[in-house]
Amino acid sequence: MDQMSQMSQMSKIILLVEDNPDDEKLTLRAFKRNNMLNPIVVVRDGVEALDFLFARGAYAERVGKPLPTLILLDLKLPKLDGLGVLKAVRGDERTRLIPVVVLTSSKEEQDLLQSYSIGANSYVRKPVNFAEFLEAVRVLSVYWLMMNNPPPERNPA
Repeated sequence: MDQMSQMSQMSKIILLVEDNPDDEKLTLRAFKRNNMLNPIVVVRDGVEALDFLFARGAYAERVGKPLPTLILLDLKLPKLDGLGVLKAVRGDERTRLIPVVVLTSSKEEQDLLQSYSIGANSYVRKPVNFAEFLEAVRVLSVYWLMMNNPPPERNPA
């Protein structure tokens, strides 16, 4: 990867919304093993995710800072579940165009249908096997962070 594409990649923040410490470590390890240099912000519940995105509470100092390029969203979260986060993201002009990939262990068809109907861009079931998970993260990263053309940047919160 040349220096210019490394710089471009590093400016693309990923927001990982994950409450399970094992899944968080696995995801971060998969990004590292795939040489993904993007800064990854980890939040552990739905309320914290919205605080980060809308620069409020503990994240109030983020006013005017860039929004994430990609949100990786678990569905089973404390305080506010992933579907609630997705509704809030899609319901706000500032965040409605950010790509959201639901990354979940849920096998419930209802979760899949609701995620897409609310506006998820993709729905990926977490593979149990690390090699499969590594490949899933690699493919997601390449597509959403390198190949996909995101919407023009908007003024954040």
